[in-house]
Amino acid sequence: MNTRRRFLTQLAVGAAGMTMATRSWASVIVPKKKDRLGVALVGLGYYSTDLLAPALQLTTQCRLAGVVSGTPAKLAMWQQRHGLPEANLYNYDNFDTIANNTDIDVVYIVLPPSMHAEYTIRAARAGKHVWCEKPMAPSVKECEAMIKACRDHGVTLAIGYRLHHEPNTQRIMQFRREQKYGPAVRATAEAGYVDPRKDHWKQKKAMGGGVMGDMGVYPLNAIRYGVGLEPIAVTAQASTTRPEIYTEVEETMAFQLEFPGGATAAGEASFGKRMNRLRVGNTQGWYELSPFQNYSGIKGTTSDGVALDAVVPNQQAKQMDDDAAAIMHGTPLLAPGEEGLKDTIVVEAIYRAASSGQKEKVG
Repeated sequence: MNTRRRFLTQLAVGAAGMTMATRSWASVIVPKKKDRLGVALVGLGYYSTDLLAPALQLTTQCRLAGVVSGTPAKLAMWQQRHGLPEANLYNYDNFDTIANNTDIDVVYIVLPPSMHAEYTIRAARAGKHVWCEKPMAPSVKECEAMIKACRDHGVTLAIGYRLHHEPNTQRIMQFRREQKYGPAVRATAEAGYVDPRKDHWKQKKAMGGGVMGDMGVYPLNAIRYGVGLEPIAVTAQASTTRPEIYTEVEETMAFQLEFPGGATAAGEASFGKRMNRLRVGNTQGWYELSPFQNYSGIKGTTSDGVALDAVVPNQQAKQMDDDAAAIMHGTPLLAPGEEGLKDTIVVEAIYRAASSGQKEKVG
């Protein structure tokens, strides 16, 4: 058994212990009298401003309690718009003093991937639960450090895989668990859009850019939860149609996965073309979602005509409510740090395969 698989095994054992231990220390970290957890958003870009902040107005288990930004003007705007107290506004220099703020229970990291590990670890040391946007981090080593820091400081770590909270996706997962259509044989997943930006972190290698550092986790994670197995080998091809923009990282990545037992999958992610579909073929039928990763309107069907058309008023609100409830009640998270680590292990193998032009083992 290699080192990473041994690490995951140890984490599984530790997670089981944490679930039991949560019941004993939850009253210390999160006072029972709290009806909602206070959430501080770290990074006030588009996702925080246009999606998470409005979603927090719809939640029942948590609320917006604070913000962290390196831009004073943004802090002032958020304070005025959301009625936040001065004591709950932080910058990146004084972030660690959040440890003294009992109004904030959870820190939600919404920064470029290259910054996820640093702020997850700092938040854990401050005694705050952590929600971290996907992808978890650019490297396996960073993911492992994030998990360890949260475990060592007795806080939970959830990764922002909102689709794990989406009901149509959950039906797909249920089909897989129950093997309603038999074991998986072949899966395909594609996710992409045309990004017109020319100077963004997604185009900068040092900030965790490249399509596998953003859209790539959608088809990869979907294949994993659609098939229900961990890949053992991968081939991959990176490409760019706009080399004047994507000078450091890939614009598009295609990858092919092999699983134990002979199942295979093909995935693709792109910043240069529109794609949005997941399909899993099994020995006794198939199921698919198209679109499978939109912020709304996810729908699909199965080979025997089952309609997958449940509607969620707000995906981000449901994700945050689910994660807050898990913290308060000491129940397992739907997408803990280990889930992000598993994707990153495969992402590293995809990059190795794209570079070598050869099949690479995963792990």
